[in-house]
Amino acid sequence: MELRQLRYLVRVIELGSISRAALDLALVPSALSQQISRLESELSTRLLQRSPKGVTPTEAGLAFFREAQLVLRHAEQAVRSAQESRLSGSVSVGMAPTTAAVLGLPLLRAMRERYPDVRLHVVESLSGHLTAMLNARQLDLAILFDSQAGRRWSVMPLLEEKLFLIESRQPEATVAKTPKRMSVAQLAGLPLILPTGSHGLRSTLESAFARAKCKPNVVAEIDSLAMLMDAVDSGFGCTVQPWAAVGRYADAAQRFKLTEISDTLARRATALCSLSDDELSPAGLAARVVLADCAREAVHSGRWIGARLIS
Repeated sequence: MELRQLRYLVRVIELGSISRAALDLALVPSALSQQISRLESELSTRLLQRSPKGVTPTEAGLAFFREAQLVLRHAEQAVRSAQESRLSGSVSVGMAPTTAAVLGLPLLRAMRERYPDVRLHVVESLSGHLTAMLNARQLDLAILFDSQAGRRWSVMPLLEEKLFLIESRQPEATVAKTPKRMSVAQLAGLPLILPTGSHGLRSTLESAFARAKCKPNVVAEIDSLAMLMDAVDSGFGCTVQPWAAVGRYADAAQRFKLTEISDTLARRATALCSLSDDELSPAGLAARVVLADCAREAVHSGRWIGARLIS
């Protein structure tokens, strides 16, 4: 037995006609009649007395009608109660610029769809700044590249990103032709534009260069992704970043050349970090689930190029 069948029967009895009830419910009369017949079969009793003038409830039908009205009222009250107690509050989420390019808008859409009464505060900044903000409890959640275990955080390993040498395709770019894949050792001597040491990516690259027993030729340090990519686009040098660094460029394929870094350890590990579960509000706990879902969807759909989920 389904609520819709109760609703159908109640409306038929109220209007005294299957055809009028079908019109009111936007159904085909034959479909409505079939639903009523199924309900009668399930109850093993006749609920309606049909005649050329319309339908009237039988004694059993009248008793069922009264109870069905009560059930429908209770169901409507349950819906209202659920809507009035919808999750609300606010939650602050931190993302690095590369991550925000892939997850920012999908997170906003998903939160609006699932939790429209939760106010979302998104902070886009370098991972080092986000780490400090999370430690100061100025953020509820943050996607970080160096979770620095030991703090009282909840840390969920999320994904791993490949790194690419990114060059300008402009003729005046100073970088020579590169192969389809390169090792970290082959980057030595190239004019690199990188973020400073406070950025999680920089520490990953320093470790990769140390393993390759070479030093990067850093010609500039820029802690703004937009300005860094402008410098690369203009041919001042190249950079090493995940694909997400060009995610906001609709014409990325025409403006930049990406060469995958082949070293298996030259990857950027990404974790979803948050305040501990006992400190997170219900809105924060919900947002953490939504953010993880958005990341998984971006990888599965192929929108997050070069990313692999960590089981």
